[in-house]
Amino acid sequence: MAETDPKTVQDLTAVVQTLLQQMQDKFQTMSDQIIGRNILFCRIDDLEKNIADLMTQAGVEELEGENKTPAANKS
Repeated sequence: MAETDPKTVQDLTAVVQTLLQQMQDKFQTMSDQIIGRNILFCRIDDLEKNIADLMTQAGVEELEGENKTPAANKS
């Protein structure tokens, strides 16, 4: 590691700037991933709501588990 030890103030400044840039790049990547996931989850929530609305309009209600029957056939 002796070859990479900064010998002057300019060397130290360059090392610190490089490290800060790498950190900023990593934080930006993580931020983009988080935002992308949030957008995806919002779209999934909207899709689920739209499906539920369509099922209600079609007269289909969700029963226990995954079974679905038309509302008109309910006793």
